[in-house]
Amino acid sequence: MQGDDAELTVAVRAAQSGDETAFRTVYRTVQPRLLGYVRTLVGEADAEDVASEAWLQIARDLERFTGDADRFRGWAATIARNRALDHIRMRGRRPAIGGDESELAARAADADTAGEALEALGTGRTLALIAQLPQDQAEAVVLRVVVGLDAKSAAGVLGKRPGAVRTAAHRGLRRLAELVTAGPGGPPAPGAGQDRRAGGATVSSGVTQMRARTQKDM
Repeated sequence: MQGDDAELTVAVRAAQSGDETAFRTVYRTVQPRLLGYVRTLVGEADAEDVASEAWLQIARDLERFTGDADRFRGWAATIARNRALDHIRMRGRRPAIGGDESELAARAADADTAGEALEALGTGRTLALIAQLPQDQAEAVVLRVVVGLDAKSAAGVLGKRPGAVRTAAHRGLRRLAELVTAGPGGPPAPGAGQDRRAGGATVSSGVTQMRARTQKDM
């Protein structure tokens, strides 16, 4: 178990015993990425409210939770997804994804896979690109890369087989690479500036790294 996961596991168990400081630690650790996932489901305008509803349920049911940090992230993501789907059913449609994901990057550790992926894609671009994916691919990518779940845990959240989640994540990341190559408004025009080409190459490289990482547990 990695250091960050060990610390989260300890904090979760302390929070289950009524330690309010530990619960705040759990919240600060999990909330930024959980909020990023909720945004892919309900959009920027409603994400904070839906995430708050999810945390109310997390706090209420925490005593019944069993498992380590990875299981907790999956459990929290499942609760958030259920609250988001309830919200979508009441509203009647899936919104476009938008908003600022800067707090996700701020929470990332130096060697954290999700943080590296977000940094490679560039703040402000990740969710906008993911918004263009089919919902199954968008959820798979966010759960694997942003929330940091392995394929088995992500499959548990989505109610699918791990193989199906791996396939959706792979297709989603491949599509992201295509979107990055095309750039805003389609293929780059002849003679486009060096800065744009360099930026596109960096982002494309980041997507390639994301694809490699998500295939490690295949």
